[in-house]
Amino acid sequence: MKYIYFFTICFIVISCKSTNTIVDRPITFDEERKILTLEYLSDRYGLQKDSPEIEPKMVVLHWTVIPTFEESFKAFNRSTLPNSRPDINTAGALNVSSQFMVDRDGTIYRLLPETTMARHVIGLNHCAIGVENVGGDEGQPLTKAQVKSNIWLVRYLANKYDIDYLIGHYEYTKFEDHPLWLEQDNGYRTQKTDPGTDFMNKVRNAVKDLNFKALPE
Repeated sequence: MKYIYFFTICFIVISCKSTNTIVDRPITFDEERKILTLEYLSDRYGLQKDSPEIEPKMVVLHWTVIPTFEESFKAFNRSTLPNSRPDINTAGALNVSSQFMVDRDGTIYRLLPETTMARHVIGLNHCAIGVENVGGDEGQPLTKAQVKSNIWLVRYLANKYDIDYLIGHYEYTKFEDHPLWLEQDNGYRTQKTDPGTDFMNKVRNAVKDLNFKALPE
């Protein structure tokens, strides 16, 4: 059975019980991307699966550093990793992506179905929903609107799935000895600072009532 998503050109806006909305702006997920995703699950994690579906256990917040939504979307849209990513291309040809992207005005875009695996965090993609924020780093700090939308989105996901952890990308290596960590290559790591400690603190403080588990020490 083919696993190809057929999408229309128009955006589908899904209203939620909040002032926020989720705008469906799907990246390409064709048969090639499906095959590469299944290969990634097998090669990196030892998971033999018939579909690229995940059981979400954590939400990982990121920044793109790329200054605009359209440029960030373009970077994720193709199925295969571009040659400009030598730091990670030895770990497979699957392009990086995330399930969500938040623009600088706070607009939340859904790039993939929430339970389809995206390549955004080493060792944990099999159980993680990724949220990319457009911009970031010293040249273009993340915005108040993005903080607000991330808070709303974390609540939305926590109410929908059995989410145990909320982490910033820079915290992913804390899980190296955790049961959720499945990366089989001990030498495959990258250093990350996104989405910044200030951003993470603001989001975490606003969702304390969700009682996520503490990160491994």
